[in-house]
Amino acid sequence: MTTGLSAGLGLKPRHYEEAFAAPADGLWFEVHPENYMVDGGPRLAWLETIRSRHPLSLHGVGMSLAAAAEPDPDHLRRLAGLVDRVLPALVSEHLAWSSWRGAYRPDLLPFPRTREALQRVVDNVDRVQRALRRQIAIENPSHYLRIDGHEFDEIAFLTELARRSGCRLLLDVNNVFVSARNLGFAPEAYIDAFPAHLIAEVHLAGHSPDPALGKALLIDSHDAPVAPAVWSLYERLIARAGPRPTLIERDDNLPSFAALQLERRRAVAVLRAPGREAA
Repeated sequence: MTTGLSAGLGLKPRHYEEAFAAPADGLWFEVHPENYMVDGGPRLAWLETIRSRHPLSLHGVGMSLAAAAEPDPDHLRRLAGLVDRVLPALVSEHLAWSSWRGAYRPDLLPFPRTREALQRVVDNVDRVQRALRRQIAIENPSHYLRIDGHEFDEIAFLTELARRSGCRLLLDVNNVFVSARNLGFAPEAYIDAFPAHLIAEVHLAGHSPDPALGKALLIDSHDAPVAPAVWSLYERLIARAGPRPTLIERDDNLPSFAALQLERRRAVAVLRAPGREAA
Protein backbone atom coordinates (compact mmCIF):
# COMPACT_ATOMS: atom_id res chain seq x y z
CA MET A 1 0.00 0.00 0.00
CA THR A 2 1.34 3.46 -0.89
CA THR A 3 2.82 4.82 2.34
CA GLY A 4 0.32 6.80 4.41
CA LEU A 5 -2.62 6.48 2.03
CA SER A 6 -5.82 4.81 3.18
CA ALA A 7 -9.14 5.82 1.58
CA GLY A 8 -9.49 9.10 -0.31
CA LEU A 9 -12.13 11.30 -1.89
CA GLY A 10 -12.50 13.06 -5.21
CA LEU A 11 -11.91 16.75 -4.50
CA LYS A 12 -14.59 19.22 -5.66
CA PRO A 13 -14.45 23.03 -5.42
CA ARG A 14 -17.50 23.28 -3.15
CA HIS A 15 -15.70 21.08 -0.60
CA TYR A 16 -12.30 22.82 -0.58
CA GLU A 17 -12.60 24.32 2.91
CA GLU A 18 -13.98 21.16 4.51
CA ALA A 19 -11.36 19.06 2.73
CA PHE A 20 -8.55 21.20 4.05
CA ALA A 21 -9.91 21.07 7.60
CA ALA A 22 -10.65 17.33 7.62
CA PRO A 23 -8.64 15.05 9.92
CA ALA A 24 -5.56 13.83 8.11
CA ASP A 25 -5.25 10.17 9.18
CA GLY A 26 -4.71 8.42 5.85
CA LEU A 27 -7.01 10.84 3.99
CA TRP A 28 -6.03 11.91 0.49
CA PHE A 29 -7.74 13.66 -2.42
CA GLU A 30 -7.84 13.00 -6.15
CA VAL A 31 -8.46 15.51 -8.94
CA HIS A 32 -8.58 15.50 -12.72
CA PRO A 33 -5.37 17.35 -13.65
CA GLU A 34 -7.02 18.87 -16.72
CA ASN A 35 -8.87 21.23 -14.34
CA TYR A 36 -5.61 22.50 -12.84
CA MET A 37 -3.09 22.61 -15.71
CA VAL A 38 -2.83 26.41 -15.58
CA ASP A 39 -0.20 28.90 -14.46
CA GLY A 40 -2.21 30.41 -11.62
CA GLY A 41 -5.63 31.40 -10.34
CA PRO A 42 -7.79 30.53 -7.33
CA ARG A 43 -8.42 26.87 -8.18
CA LEU A 44 -4.72 26.07 -8.44
CA ALA A 45 -4.07 28.09 -5.26
CA TRP A 46 -6.64 25.98 -3.40
CA LEU A 47 -5.07 22.77 -4.70
CA GLU A 48 -1.67 23.84 -3.42
CA THR A 49 -3.21 24.79 -0.07
CA ILE A 50 -4.83 21.38 0.32
CA ARG A 51 -1.58 19.72 -0.80
CA SER A 52 0.10 21.37 2.19
CA ARG A 53 -1.96 19.12 4.47
CA HIS A 54 -3.17 16.11 2.47
CA PRO A 55 -1.58 13.92 -0.22
CA LEU A 56 -2.92 14.34 -3.75
CA SER A 57 -3.53 12.00 -6.67
CA LEU A 58 -3.88 13.12 -10.30
CA HIS A 59 -6.32 11.06 -12.37
CA GLY A 60 -6.16 12.07 -16.02
CA VAL A 61 -9.02 11.86 -18.51
CA GLY A 62 -7.48 13.50 -21.59
CA MET A 63 -4.27 11.71 -22.54
CA SER A 64 -5.97 9.43 -25.12
CA LEU A 65 -3.36 6.71 -24.65
CA ALA A 66 -5.07 4.19 -26.97
CA ALA A 67 -5.25 6.57 -29.93
CA ALA A 68 -3.11 5.86 -32.99
CA ALA A 69 -1.02 8.93 -32.20
CA GLU A 70 1.40 10.14 -29.56
CA PRO A 71 0.00 12.10 -26.60
CA ASP A 72 -0.45 15.77 -27.35
CA PRO A 73 2.94 17.36 -26.48
CA ASP A 74 1.41 20.53 -25.03
CA HIS A 75 -0.97 18.52 -22.85
CA LEU A 76 1.90 16.36 -21.65
CA ARG A 77 4.10 19.39 -20.96
CA ARG A 78 1.39 21.05 -18.85
CA LEU A 79 0.70 17.81 -16.99
CA ALA A 80 4.39 17.43 -16.20
CA GLY A 81 4.41 20.99 -14.88
CA LEU A 82 1.50 20.25 -12.55
CA VAL A 83 3.15 17.03 -11.34
CA ASP A 84 6.33 18.97 -10.52
CA ARG A 85 4.27 21.63 -8.74
CA VAL A 86 2.05 19.51 -6.47
CA LEU A 87 4.14 16.31 -6.21
CA PRO A 88 1.22 13.86 -6.22
CA ALA A 89 1.45 10.53 -4.47
CA LEU A 90 -0.22 8.83 -7.46
CA VAL A 91 -0.77 9.59 -11.15
CA SER A 92 -3.17 7.59 -13.29
CA GLU A 93 -4.91 7.52 -16.66
CA HIS A 94 -7.49 5.48 -18.58
CA LEU A 95 -7.18 2.60 -21.03
CA ALA A 96 -9.12 4.43 -23.72
CA TRP A 97 -8.92 7.00 -26.50
CA SER A 98 -10.71 10.34 -26.82
CA SER A 99 -8.96 12.36 -29.53
CA TRP A 100 -8.11 11.82 -33.20
CA ARG A 101 -6.60 14.25 -35.73
CA GLY A 102 -7.32 17.28 -33.60
CA ALA A 103 -10.91 16.33 -32.74
CA TYR A 104 -11.68 15.76 -29.06
CA ARG A 105 -14.62 13.66 -27.89
CA PRO A 106 -16.07 14.00 -24.37
CA ASP A 107 -15.87 10.30 -23.63
CA LEU A 108 -13.43 7.47 -22.92
CA LEU A 109 -13.81 5.27 -26.00
CA PRO A 110 -13.06 1.54 -26.41
CA PHE A 111 -10.85 -0.19 -28.97
CA PRO A 112 -10.05 -3.75 -30.13
CA ARG A 113 -7.38 -5.23 -27.86
CA THR A 114 -5.02 -6.33 -30.63
CA ARG A 115 -1.27 -6.83 -30.59
CA GLU A 116 -0.93 -3.63 -32.58
CA ALA A 117 -3.02 -1.73 -30.04
CA LEU A 118 -1.00 -3.17 -27.17
CA GLN A 119 2.27 -1.89 -28.65
CA ARG A 120 0.68 1.50 -29.32
CA VAL A 121 -0.50 1.85 -25.70
CA VAL A 122 2.84 0.58 -24.35
CA ASP A 123 4.68 3.22 -26.39
CA ASN A 124 2.33 6.00 -25.24
CA VAL A 125 2.53 4.99 -21.59
CA ASP A 126 6.30 4.95 -21.91
CA ARG A 127 6.26 8.47 -23.37
CA VAL A 128 4.14 9.71 -20.48
CA GLN A 129 6.28 8.05 -17.82
CA ARG A 130 9.47 9.46 -19.31
CA ALA A 131 7.96 12.96 -19.49
CA LEU A 132 6.71 12.80 -15.90
CA ARG A 133 9.79 10.94 -14.65
CA ARG A 134 7.58 8.58 -12.68
CA GLN A 135 5.44 5.45 -12.90
CA ILE A 136 1.74 5.86 -13.64
CA ALA A 137 -1.26 3.55 -13.20
CA ILE A 138 -3.72 2.60 -15.95
CA GLU A 139 -7.43 2.06 -15.21
CA ASN A 140 -9.64 -0.72 -16.55
CA PRO A 141 -12.51 0.75 -18.60
CA SER A 142 -16.31 0.53 -18.40
CA HIS A 143 -17.97 -1.24 -21.33
CA TYR A 144 -21.39 -0.61 -22.82
CA LEU A 145 -21.37 -2.85 -25.89
CA ARG A 146 -19.40 -5.70 -27.38
CA ILE A 147 -16.85 -4.85 -30.04
CA ASP A 148 -15.13 -7.31 -32.36
CA GLY A 149 -11.48 -7.97 -33.06
CA HIS A 150 -10.01 -8.65 -29.61
CA GLU A 151 -6.83 -10.75 -29.49
CA PHE A 152 -6.46 -10.49 -25.67
CA ASP A 153 -8.93 -10.61 -22.84
CA GLU A 154 -8.85 -7.41 -20.80
CA ILE A 155 -6.86 -8.68 -17.83
CA ALA A 156 -4.23 -10.27 -20.08
CA PHE A 157 -3.95 -7.01 -22.04
CA LEU A 158 -3.50 -4.92 -18.88
CA THR A 159 -1.02 -7.37 -17.39
CA GLU A 160 1.10 -7.37 -20.53
CA LEU A 161 0.88 -3.58 -20.73
CA ALA A 162 2.27 -3.35 -17.19
CA ARG A 163 5.01 -5.88 -17.93
CA ARG A 164 6.21 -4.11 -21.08
CA SER A 165 5.89 -0.50 -19.92
CA GLY A 166 6.63 -0.80 -16.21
CA CYS A 167 3.35 0.93 -15.31
CA ARG A 168 0.98 -0.27 -12.60
CA LEU A 169 -2.79 -0.71 -12.67
CA LEU A 170 -5.80 1.08 -11.21
CA LEU A 171 -8.67 -1.33 -10.58
CA ASP A 172 -12.05 0.39 -10.74
CA VAL A 173 -14.45 -2.04 -9.07
CA ASN A 174 -17.54 -0.19 -10.27
CA ASN A 175 -16.28 -0.42 -13.86
CA VAL A 176 -15.99 -4.19 -13.41
CA PHE A 177 -19.57 -4.46 -12.12
CA VAL A 178 -21.02 -2.21 -14.85
CA SER A 179 -19.14 -4.03 -17.60
CA ALA A 180 -20.13 -7.43 -16.24
CA ARG A 181 -23.81 -6.52 -16.19
CA ASN A 182 -23.68 -4.95 -19.66
CA LEU A 183 -21.64 -7.68 -21.37
CA GLY A 184 -22.82 -10.71 -19.40
CA PHE A 185 -19.82 -12.02 -17.47
CA ALA A 186 -19.21 -12.77 -13.79
CA PRO A 187 -17.65 -9.79 -11.97
CA GLU A 188 -16.37 -12.08 -9.21
CA ALA A 189 -14.25 -14.01 -11.72
CA TYR A 190 -12.72 -10.75 -13.00
CA ILE A 191 -11.94 -9.56 -9.47
CA ASP A 192 -10.40 -12.92 -8.56
CA ALA A 193 -8.21 -13.00 -11.68
CA PHE A 194 -6.92 -9.43 -11.53
CA PRO A 195 -3.16 -9.34 -10.71
CA ALA A 196 -3.01 -8.07 -7.12
CA HIS A 197 0.71 -7.26 -7.24
CA LEU A 198 0.10 -4.67 -9.97
CA ILE A 199 -2.67 -2.72 -8.21
CA ALA A 200 -1.54 0.77 -7.24
CA GLU A 201 -5.02 2.16 -6.54
CA VAL A 202 -8.66 1.11 -6.36
CA HIS A 203 -11.72 3.16 -7.34
CA LEU A 204 -15.25 2.85 -5.99
CA ALA A 205 -18.18 4.75 -7.48
CA GLY A 206 -21.90 4.70 -8.10
CA HIS A 207 -23.71 3.84 -11.31
CA SER A 208 -27.16 4.44 -12.79
CA PRO A 209 -29.53 2.74 -15.24
CA ASP A 210 -29.62 4.19 -18.74
CA PRO A 211 -32.46 6.74 -19.09
CA ALA A 212 -33.89 4.94 -22.13
CA LEU A 213 -33.02 1.27 -21.54
CA GLY A 214 -33.23 1.13 -17.77
CA LYS A 215 -31.34 -1.63 -15.96
CA ALA A 216 -30.64 -3.38 -19.28
CA LEU A 217 -27.71 -0.93 -19.59
CA LEU A 218 -25.83 0.43 -16.60
CA ILE A 219 -23.88 3.70 -16.88
CA ASP A 220 -20.73 4.46 -14.91
CA SER A 221 -22.27 7.77 -13.90
CA HIS A 222 -20.47 8.64 -10.64
CA ASP A 223 -23.68 10.31 -9.50
CA ALA A 224 -24.85 7.95 -6.75
CA PRO A 225 -23.51 6.21 -3.65
CA VAL A 226 -21.43 3.06 -4.10
CA ALA A 227 -23.87 0.19 -4.68
CA PRO A 228 -24.07 -2.78 -2.27
CA ALA A 229 -22.91 -5.19 -4.99
CA VAL A 230 -19.83 -3.04 -5.62
CA TRP A 231 -19.04 -2.95 -1.90
CA SER A 232 -19.22 -6.75 -1.89
CA LEU A 233 -16.78 -7.00 -4.79
CA TYR A 234 -14.45 -4.54 -3.05
CA GLU A 235 -14.47 -6.60 0.15
CA ARG A 236 -13.72 -9.69 -1.93
CA LEU A 237 -10.79 -7.93 -3.61
CA ILE A 238 -9.21 -6.56 -0.42
CA ALA A 239 -9.58 -9.91 1.36
CA ARG A 240 -7.41 -11.42 -1.38
CA ALA A 241 -5.09 -8.57 -2.37
CA GLY A 242 -4.68 -6.71 0.90
CA PRO A 243 -5.08 -2.96 1.43
CA ARG A 244 -4.67 -0.59 -1.50
CA PRO A 245 -5.24 3.19 -1.65
CA THR A 246 -8.97 3.43 -2.37
CA LEU A 247 -10.87 6.37 -3.82
CA ILE A 248 -14.55 7.17 -3.47
CA GLU A 249 -15.50 8.85 -6.78
CA ARG A 250 -18.46 11.22 -6.97
CA ASP A 251 -18.74 13.68 -9.89
CA ASP A 252 -22.43 14.57 -10.06
CA ASN A 253 -25.39 14.92 -7.67
CA LEU A 254 -22.80 15.82 -5.09
CA PRO A 255 -23.85 15.18 -1.49
CA SER A 256 -22.42 16.93 1.54
CA PHE A 257 -18.79 16.41 2.44
CA ALA A 258 -20.00 14.63 5.58
CA ALA A 259 -21.93 12.10 3.46
CA LEU A 260 -18.82 11.39 1.39
CA GLN A 261 -16.85 10.93 4.58
CA LEU A 262 -19.30 8.22 5.67
CA GLU A 263 -18.58 6.25 2.48
CA ARG A 264 -14.89 6.81 3.01
CA ARG A 265 -15.11 5.44 6.54
CA ARG A 266 -16.73 2.29 5.20
CA ALA A 267 -13.77 1.78 2.86
CA VAL A 268 -11.34 2.43 5.72
CA ALA A 269 -13.08 -0.26 7.77
CA VAL A 270 -12.57 -2.77 4.96
CA LEU A 271 -8.92 -1.79 4.59
CA ARG A 272 -8.26 -2.09 8.33
CA ALA A 273 -10.08 -5.36 8.96
CA PRO A 274 -7.98 -7.80 11.01
CA GLY A 275 -5.50 -9.82 9.02
CA ARG A 276 -5.33 -7.43 6.08
CA GLU A 277 -1.78 -7.11 4.76
CA ALA A 278 -0.78 -5.88 1.32
CA ALA A 279 0.02 -8.70 -1.10
